[in-house]
Amino acid sequence: MSNLSTTADDILRCARTLLIKGGYNSFSYADISDVVGIRKASIHHHFPSKADLVRTVVAQYREEAKAGIDALERAVSDPLEQLRAYLGYWEACIVDASHPFCVCAMLASEVQVLPEEVAFEVRAHFRHLSGWLTSVLERGAAGGRFRLAGTAEENAELFMATVHGAMLSARAYGDSRAFSTITRPLLERIAP
Repeated sequence: MSNLSTTADDILRCARTLLIKGGYNSFSYADISDVVGIRKASIHHHFPSKADLVRTVVAQYREEAKAGIDALERAVSDPLEQLRAYLGYWEACIVDASHPFCVCAMLASEVQVLPEEVAFEVRAHFRHLSGWLTSVLERGAAGGRFRLAGTAEENAELFMATVHGAMLSARAYGDSRAFSTITRPLLERIAP
C-alpha cells in the first residue's frame, strides 16, 4: 500500500477512523471530504465506490495485523507471553484511544449488509486471527504451558470472541479498564 498518494493515504486514514467510530453505514464521501479538505470527486478518483474504499481499508488493516503477529512471533517465543502481548497491545490501544476498536470486529457486526468484497476481507481477517490463536494455543498445550478444556480451535474462537466482546464492553461503559477486567480471566483459565 506504500505506493498510494498522500491524498489516498489521508482518505484511508479518515475512512478507518470513521469505520471504527460507527461502522460501514455511518459515513459518506461528504464526511471524508469535510475532514480531509478535498472534493468528493477527488475521493471518487482514488476510490470509485465506497466498497472500494472500505475494502482497501480492511485489506490494509489485515496487512498490518499480519505484520504485527509476525513481529510478535519473532520477538516472543513463549505462547503464554505471546497471548499476554496480544492482550497488552489491545489494552494499550484502548487506553490511549489510538486504535480503540478492531476495524474487522466493527464490520463483522454488519457483515450481512456489507458489499461482498468487504465481507470477504473481514472474514479473511477472522480466519487468520483464529488460525494464529489456534497455533499459539496448540504450542502452549504441547509444551505444558496451557491446560485447555476442549480443542485449541474452540479455545481460539472463545479467546477471539472474548477480546472483541471486551472491546465492545469498554466502549459501552466508556471505561477502558473494562477490557482488562474481561480479558484477564482468559489467561488465568488456561494457564493455571
